Amino acid sequence: MKLFKIRGGVHPQDRKQLSANQAIENLPLPPLLHIPLQQHIGAPAEPLVRRGETVLKGALLARSQGAISAPVHAPTSGRIMGIGGFPAHHPSGLSVRTITLQPDGNDAWVDHLDPVADPFTLQPDDIARRVAEAGIVGMGGATFPAAVKLNLRNRYALHTLVINGAECEPYLTCDDRLMREQPDEVLDGVLILARGLGVERILIAIENNKPEAFAAMNSAAHAYSQVEVVGLPTRYPMGSEKHLVQTLTGRETPARGLTADIGIVVQNVATALAVHEALRHARPLISRVMTVSGGAIRQPRNIHVPLGTPLSSLIDFCGGFKQKPARLISGGPMMGQPVPSIRVPVVKGSNGLLALTEEEVRLRSEMPCIRCASCVHACPCGLLPLDMAAQIRVGSLDASVNLGLLDCIACGSCAYACPSHIPLVHYFNYAKG
Repeated sequence: MKLFKIRGGVHPQDRKQLSANQAIENLPLPPLLHIPLQQHIGAPAEPLVRRGETVLKGALLARSQGAISAPVHAPTSGRIMGIGGFPAHHPSGLSVRTITLQPDGNDAWVDHLDPVADPFTLQPDDIARRVAEAGIVGMGGATFPAAVKLNLRNRYALHTLVINGAECEPYLTCDDRLMREQPDEVLDGVLILARGLGVERILIAIENNKPEAFAAMNSAAHAYSQVEVVGLPTRYPMGSEKHLVQTLTGRETPARGLTADIGIVVQNVATALAVHEALRHARPLISRVMTVSGGAIRQPRNIHVPLGTPLSSLIDFCGGFKQKPARLISGGPMMGQPVPSIRVPVVKGSNGLLALTEEEVRLRSEMPCIRCASCVHACPCGLLPLDMAAQIRVGSLDASVNLGLLDCIACGSCAYACPSHIPLVHYFNYAKG
């Protein structure tokens, strides 16, 4: 199919070779799991358990609250040790309300599972309800409750589902491995999502640096005329939702609007797999695959991890550090967040843990802006990063908003391209609050 060129973008070293050929491995259960009540955009879940209770794997620990929320389930069987503050995935290290679970080693499931033999006999409302009950959120990092996206069918004239397999962040290879190792299961989840949205057209978009994943998904989809697997040029931030849609269709999403405004919904590869698990096997979202990589990690790997696992357990599983990391990052190097502590637990949106060396981080002193416009050329949103940052520096936040601050997707392309090493995204995130 014809692809459309988008403005801006950069070509950072992808460093995916560190883990791309490492098959997914299962992480043993740690001594304690720390399960935050807010692992999603929206209202935190409300706990239903108390200290001292025993629970089975898959049991509902906390129910969703409000229109945008997601429930939390037990990643294994064990005893509730407490509910209280615990360090979160935030550079500040602020604590969030968290359930601590001590595994009993039995890994025993609840006995009231209700799998669906044929999800395609369900009505869209039933699919959305089951996705909501399973606690599924966008697993590419955004963590928007997946059922809320399914319910967009009631407000918008939808016609296309786009599955985001771009995985454009450097280092990360977990989606690549999922598509290589479980293409049929991923595709099944994709088809269920399409049924839930009531759309007839499906585009599975994969960057050209993942030929094995492309071949696997293409083979799985060959019998489905409504599904097209599309190869994308390798360019960051190709996986940005709005820019991915523009590349595939040539249509721009309205400023501060949704892709649903132009009839399209985007979901991530791992989200599709979670939908398959929820409908076919009645398994809630209690684990995920993530990449552990970086020059300071001894053995980069792709790991299937129970939610709530401390990051320290992942580091140990990968042989520890071969040198002291200059920076630990949750997610990818472009949009990820610094890790305040290795006690921080894995959550639904955790797609990577990177231990980067000084050479990889490029720790350099900030210099004055030379007005070269490299940031302008790199910005995929067509903004003027240098001017926005200048306004923020002098406290003119309203002026930065007038220049398009709220349209910034914080992809980091401008900062990557800047020869003066100005941390432009830091300014923008500060101004957004």
